[in-house]
Amino acid sequence: MHKIRLLPIITALALVCAATASSAQDSEPGWAKGRPKTDTAMKMAPVAAFPIPTPADQLPTKKLKLPPGFKVETWASGVLDARDLRQGAKGNIFVSTLFVGNKVYVLPEKAVDGKREPKVIIDKTEQATGIEFYKGSLYFATHKRIVRYDNVEDKLDNLGEPTVLNDKLPGGSDHSWKYLRVHDNKLYYNIGAPCNICDPGEFAKIYRMNLDGSGIETIASGVRNTVGFDFDPKNGDLWFTNNGRDWLSEELPNDTLNHVTQPGKQHFGFPYCHQGDLPDPEFGWGKDCSEFTQPAALLGPHAGTLGMKFYTGKMFPKKYQGAMFIAKHGPWNRTKKYNGVFVAWPDGKGGAKVEPFMTGFVENNQYLGRPVDFLVMKDGSLLVSDDHAGAIYRISYGGK
Repeated sequence: MHKIRLLPIITALALVCAATASSAQDSEPGWAKGRPKTDTAMKMAPVAAFPIPTPADQLPTKKLKLPPGFKVETWASGVLDARDLRQGAKGNIFVSTLFVGNKVYVLPEKAVDGKREPKVIIDKTEQATGIEFYKGSLYFATHKRIVRYDNVEDKLDNLGEPTVLNDKLPGGSDHSWKYLRVHDNKLYYNIGAPCNICDPGEFAKIYRMNLDGSGIETIASGVRNTVGFDFDPKNGDLWFTNNGRDWLSEELPNDTLNHVTQPGKQHFGFPYCHQGDLPDPEFGWGKDCSEFTQPAALLGPHAGTLGMKFYTGKMFPKKYQGAMFIAKHGPWNRTKKYNGVFVAWPDGKGGAKVEPFMTGFVENNQYLGRPVDFLVMKDGSLLVSDDHAGAIYRISYGGK
């Protein structure tokens, strides 16, 4: 009965998401540009997250599969639209949301009576996705601005007014949500392409700025849509995931994993070349894919690759220490669904090898959950957010 009651709400929400994605220049939503006019393609649209979290006893946790020795459990449920994960110095876990939640939560590190109740600290804020914690401050980005809340863990009942760092972001709807990391006292953020495929202008880049908002500079260009990046703890290199364009075919192009070796000097291909070797049928004329930085690894067609995190803990076997965990959210414009958590290892030559790590989120070609982002805990366990089911899972290792 629970699922039956949800169907009209989910359908309505999907229609709302599609309607609000419309661009100013075109009556059809940006994600639909280039869509074939076939019956199958015309039925495809972005998959809306559930409008209420999945009850704890209906989460897919028991169906999730991991390598031998690993264990997954539900760390928190009832976290509507859970997206990015960051931890404060005092143990608080900050969780952002996107289209459904429009809020930021805080959860305690330790459960109270076996539960962790999400507390809303930012509410009714469109695209409340980009968060980062650094030296007592919570950095928070929507599609329009980046702000900073200082001494945030001492003011969880009332954050007060933030310091505005950048209120000149372009806004919009397509690929405009943010992902944040601080590295070497610089705040890194993304501005995705404002379309499925177009000339992006100053969009489709990774930027960084000083922590006071000054000194903005471009770090990588030709990046269609990244909402997952991190820095190799061994050498500080930036790695990022990137979503490939839609509607070329069900099997092409691939999402990619990418490696920045020359900050500010590399172009990763969009909109001219996809997955390193596939010229765009509209924008690729007169271009050679060899002109652009090649991906470190291909991650699958329309995989919806989102968050990524280098594993810096000690709990997992040595094989995984220093590896990248990658969340494949899963395709919406592909007939056969797939997703899961993957792990990648730099090969020392600028590339990477990729293997599946946690699967079981898809049943009967329907999503039971969709992984988004990661957090390495102090004990070395790994948290994984799931915006579709509104949950956070904990992966631990107890084998030999």
